Amino acid sequence: MEARTMTNLQDGMLLVRISDMSMLKDIKKAISMVKGVENVTQPRRKRISAYERSLRDLEEGRVYEAKDVDDLFKQCLG
Repeated sequence: MEARTMTNLQDGMLLVRISDMSMLKDIKKAISMVKGVENVTQPRRKRISAYERSLRDLEEGRVYEAKDVDDLFKQCLG
């Protein structure tokens, strides 16, 4: 699991990091049963734009150069 950072935690907030995401639902349910817990929420992932994805693809080498469409398909499909 990737490391996530939350800033501006308010008094009375608890940050819990888990290693097995398949247990998330059960852990949220267990924590919500504890006396005094008002709610249990999961922060939403930041959506990245198509432009940001294309920059990441470029940085990570997921780019094809082709003479034409047929050449591109040959590279992609083998």
